[in-house]
Amino acid sequence: MQVLIVKTSSLGDILHALPALSDAQRQVPDLKCDWLCEQAFAEIPAWHGAVDRVPVCNLRAWRQHLPRTVFGGDWAAFRKNLRSREYDLVIDAQGLVKSAWLATRARGPVAGPDRHSAREPLAAWFYQRRYPVPPHDVAHAIERARSLFAQALGYDVPTSAPDAGLRREQFTKPELVTPYVLLLHGTTWAGKRWPVSNWSLLAAWLSLRGLRPVLPWGNAAERADAEAIAAAGQGLVLPKLGLTELAGWIAHARACVGVDTGLAHLAAALGTPQLSLYGATVPELTGAVGANQVWLRSSDSASIDRDRPNTVGLDAAQAALVELLATPAVVNASET
Repeated sequence: MQVLIVKTSSLGDILHALPALSDAQRQVPDLKCDWLCEQAFAEIPAWHGAVDRVPVCNLRAWRQHLPRTVFGGDWAAFRKNLRSREYDLVIDAQGLVKSAWLATRARGPVAGPDRHSAREPLAAWFYQRRYPVPPHDVAHAIERARSLFAQALGYDVPTSAPDAGLRREQFTKPELVTPYVLLLHGTTWAGKRWPVSNWSLLAAWLSLRGLRPVLPWGNAAERADAEAIAAAGQGLVLPKLGLTELAGWIAHARACVGVDTGLAHLAAALGTPQLSLYGATVPELTGAVGANQVWLRSSDSASIDRDRPNTVGLDAAQAALVELLATPAVVNASET
């Protein structure tokens, strides 16, 4: 059975759909998958053993350079590549109008969440097959994807723990002798961020315990924060890395500490022990799910609030890390 999965972005959203693909791989013996996503995230689906081909789109660039897209051949090349293979089923796992529209560009019947389940109800208008999945404000994104794939491909939703299908052995181990903890400090919303002062104190605390703080970054502001945090705790600021290189650092870390950011979901997918700190968002809906994951949150609120600050205390984070670091070293999610 030849299937195209449409999940174009973001980093965390794509990772949330991987356990559903692992389910399908086990339940549909002849399954062969392609995955349509944004060019910036094309490395991720290719990590999964069930994915054969990753057609890419570049919606932002297409919108910014519309004449070149239409008349310069970008759109024609994309369409030709996407339609080079006929699919038994196209699954829009994103439930947005843009993803639904892209799904209809492929050759094959399109399935997706019904209008009561899709993130954008209008998206359901594009589907030939519509399925009820738990609403996005009730169930975790991983469970929504597992439900959609199960209905679309004709099997019961497995009761097993989610398995993203990623193994740490896939990724190169960094040449760093000292055990290290990755501090995933960068994120978008102000309400998701944890104060740099807390990160700095945590870095110094880790260093005193023989664990080197390691800090990735994605833009100039995050790099400045990373350098300030590293200076407080003899940390290592990484160079700008691609996703596969970053995955190697995450896969082989002694632990990660992160806020609500895509890299934290990657750590969870790999089963790396991780402490996640939540402010504006609700971990029950989009939190880091996997083996060896611990959540701390600012509030018991059941709703997303961009203005709610991340007020997790430093003492609470340190206490949770003591317990987390007492667990055995990393194992693959499928081994737990």
